[in-house]
Amino acid sequence: MNHLPQAWGRPRDDVYGAYDNSHFQTNGPTTHTQSPIVTGTSVVAAKFKDGVVIAADNLASYGSLARFTDVKRLRKFNSLSVVGFGGDVSDMQYLDRLLNSLDIRENYSSTDPENALNAKNLHTYLAKVMYKRRSDFNPLWNHLLIAGLDGEGKPFLASADLLGTTFSSPTLATGFGAHLAQPIMRRVIPDEAAVAGVSKEDAIKLVKESMKVLFYRDARSMDQYSIAVITKEGVELKENEKLENQSWEFAERIRGYGTQVN
Repeated sequence: MNHLPQAWGRPRDDVYGAYDNSHFQTNGPTTHTQSPIVTGTSVVAAKFKDGVVIAADNLASYGSLARFTDVKRLRKFNSLSVVGFGGDVSDMQYLDRLLNSLDIRENYSSTDPENALNAKNLHTYLAKVMYKRRSDFNPLWNHLLIAGLDGEGKPFLASADLLGTTFSSPTLATGFGAHLAQPIMRRVIPDEAAVAGVSKEDAIKLVKESMKVLFYRDARSMDQYSIAVITKEGVELKENEKLENQSWEFAERIRGYGTQVN
């Protein structure tokens, strides 16, 4: 037997002939992903006076097929921030590995909790990652919401998309949520000055109402979702919540729906 490392995993040359690796050669161009395949829909978030609430449903769709119903799209990073992922699930998993590596490096390099990366730092890092991949013409097909506390302990909420474009607002939503949930949230929190008058309970109720609207109006959503509340006390993350009092029974009273004969 040939024990040389270069021979591991293939037959011996002196018995079977030299290994032909020509099928590994290609003269074609380098190709990148042109469109996402398995995707998650909206992420919804809103600030309140002591922190931020963020939510995303647990569905990953294969085109129009509701294929995976237990995909958690909120990712806790230390005790100060949560990242919500919209868009391609495989790119989300790649970013999750990046965040794991970053978290490990930070834990080894510093044991002082006051020097931990806050949400603002994390948003800057992810925005740079997204912009770098866009500049390589190989973007990560995601729209991210980063929620948490900044270096001064104030609520922080900002987004970064596949082009590396960044935006900050007291309420944010990705996907269809930008069209359906944002008007609902802006009625309660129209600007930064209104955040101080919003309690934790009001913000949670507002985000849950937005998730309910999205369930009824967005064909790529479902009634099971994850929700996180970030305050100075830490991150309270619930990953298997279900919309209350949601039902399609009201549709039976609509003429033309189902098998009505009268």
